[in-house]
Amino acid sequence: MCGIIGINSSRPVSSTIISSLKKLEYRGYDSAGIATLSNNEINEVKSEGRVDNLENNLLVQKMEGTIGIGHVRWATHGLPNSINAHPHSSQNVSVVHNGIIENSTLLKKFLISKGHKFKSQTDTEVIVHLITENLKTENIVNSIKKTLKSLHGSFALGIIFKDQPDLIVGARRGSPLAVGYGPNENYLGSDSYALKAMTNKITYLNDGEFCIIKKDHVEFFNEDGDKINKKVLELSLEDEKYDKGDYKHFMAKEIEEQPTTLKNGINEYVDTLNNDINIYNFPWKTNEISSITLIGCGTAYHSCLLAKYWFEELTSLDVNVDIASEFRYRKNRFKKETLYIFVSQSGETADTYAALDLCNQNDMKTCAVVNVIESSIARDSKFVLPIHCGTEIGVASTKAFLGQILILYILALKLGSLRKDLKKELFNEKLKDLKSLPKLAEKTLLTDNKIQTISNTFNEAKGSMFLGRGFSFPIALEGALKLKELSYIHAEGYPAGEMKHGPLALIEEGMPVVVLAPRDNYYKKTISNMQEVIARGAKVLLVTNRSKDEVVSENIWEKIEVESANEDLLPFLLTIPLQKLAYYSALKKGFDIDKPRNLAKSVTVE
Repeated sequence: MCGIIGINSSRPVSSTIISSLKKLEYRGYDSAGIATLSNNEINEVKSEGRVDNLENNLLVQKMEGTIGIGHVRWATHGLPNSINAHPHSSQNVSVVHNGIIENSTLLKKFLISKGHKFKSQTDTEVIVHLITENLKTENIVNSIKKTLKSLHGSFALGIIFKDQPDLIVGARRGSPLAVGYGPNENYLGSDSYALKAMTNKITYLNDGEFCIIKKDHVEFFNEDGDKINKKVLELSLEDEKYDKGDYKHFMAKEIEEQPTTLKNGINEYVDTLNNDINIYNFPWKTNEISSITLIGCGTAYHSCLLAKYWFEELTSLDVNVDIASEFRYRKNRFKKETLYIFVSQSGETADTYAALDLCNQNDMKTCAVVNVIESSIARDSKFVLPIHCGTEIGVASTKAFLGQILILYILALKLGSLRKDLKKELFNEKLKDLKSLPKLAEKTLLTDNKIQTISNTFNEAKGSMFLGRGFSFPIALEGALKLKELSYIHAEGYPAGEMKHGPLALIEEGMPVVVLAPRDNYYKKTISNMQEVIARGAKVLLVTNRSKDEVVSENIWEKIEVESANEDLLPFLLTIPLQKLAYYSALKKGFDIDKPRNLAKSVTVE
C-alpha cells in the first residue's frame, strides 16, 4: 500500500515529484523518499513520516536532475524509518516498490553469497541487488525480464539506472501501475489520481508487463520481453482540483457531501420520466442468474452484508457474502448461474482483485461496484456499476460507503423487477421513496451538535459496542469500524440478539453502547435486547428514527433521531450519526482524521 511516482523530463523534476507524492499520501504516509539522476550519480533523500518532512529537507530543495522517482510508504517489511523508506539504491540502480516479495528471504541469501550488502529490513532491497547482479551479464530488457521472473509475490516498480540516464523502467504484477504522457516528458504512477495534475492521457500496465519510459516515447513489453502495443486512454479531469475547501478535514467535507453522492447516484440510474431503473448493457439475462455472491473487504464488506438483506428481501435469488481475503483460499464450487459482485472504493483492493481474477479464470459472471472506473477491478470485470461519488481522500470511507450501498440497493430493485419478484406497484413505491433520500440525508446531517457532546463519553471509555438487528446489523459493524479507525478506541459491532450468547460478559458499569433500533420489523426485539444491556450498567446511546411513539425506557443515556423513511432506506440515515461520532471522537483526541495510523486508503497488498 505505497505510492509511486516517476518523471522523465527535459526540466528539473524534484518539486513536481514532491507535489505528486502529496497526492499519493492516502496510499502511505509513514515515510517518503525521492531519487534523481544528475552528474552521473543517483541522488537519494529519504525521511520518516509525512511528505512535508521530505519537502523541508534542504537536500531535496537542492536536488537537480530531469529524471527521478519518488515514493510514499505504508510499511510491510521493516520499521517505518528513513533507512527502510524507499527508494532503495545500489551504486547503479534505484528502486521504488509497492507490494510484497514473498521469496525475499531466499533471494537475500543468494545475493549475500554473491557479495551484496544490505542496509535495510525491507523485502524491496532484494530487487535492487537482483537487478544490479543481472546487469553484469544482461542488457536492460533482459535484466528486467530475468529479475521479474525471479520474484514471487506482488509488485509495482519504478526503476532508474546510473548508466542509463535517459530512462525509467516500470513493471507490474498484482499491484496497479500507470504511464502518463505529457509534452516532452512522460510519467509513471501507482494510480491516475497523482498523474491527473500533469496529464489525462494514460496507459495502464497489465499483470506481467513492463515498460521503458523516455521523455519523448514509451515502449511496452510482455513478460517474455517482447514489444507490445498499448492503448492510450483519455481521462476526465473533473476531480483534479478536489480540495478541503472551508472544511478542517477531507472526512468532514465528505460526510457533508453524502446527500450529493446520493443525488448523483439516483440521477445516474433512475429514469424519472419512465419510472424505471436504467442499468444499460447488462450482459446477462435474468434467467441465467439464480444466485449472487457479494465480495469485499472492510467497509466494502459491510456494504455487501447490507446488500444481502436487500437482495433477499427484493428478489428470490440465493445470496452469499464473502470476505475477499478468505474467498480465494477456500475450495470454491463455481457455478455458471452465479453472479459474483466485487465491491471496492478504489477498485485496486488486492484481496478483492485476487478474488475477481480467480472468478475470471473460471469464466464466471463478474460485476464491479467501484468508485474509480479506470481501476484494475473495473477494467477486468465483465460489467461495471460506478458509484459516482467523486474523489474520496479520507482514509476512513464515508461517502463511498453510501455510494456503494445505494448502487447495490438499486441493482436489487432492478433485478427484483425484472424477475417479477417485486410487484410493479411496490417497485414504483420504493422508487418514489428512493428519490426523497438525498433530502432526508440532508436533514439527518443536522444532528451535529448533540453528537459532539456525546463523543466525550466514548473517548473516556476503554471500549464500546454497537448493536443492531436486520438491516441495522451491518451498520453497527460499520459504526464500530469507523470508531476504531479514527479514535483508536476498541469497538465491536454485534447482532443485538447475540449479546446473551457471550458478549454480554463484556458489559460493565458506564460502558457506552450504541443501539440501532429504527422502527422496523426488528424494533421490539432490539428494544428488549437494549434493556438487557441497560440492566448490566451500560450507558446506551439509542439511534432510531423519528416517530410519534416514544421509546418505553427511563434508563436510556442519550437518544439520536434520524429522519423517517421506509425500512429499506433507514440504513443510509443511521450511518450518518455514526460517522460523525467517530469524527468528533478523533477530533477531540487530536488525531489525524484523514490519515489514521497504520492504515492506507488503497489497500494494494494482501
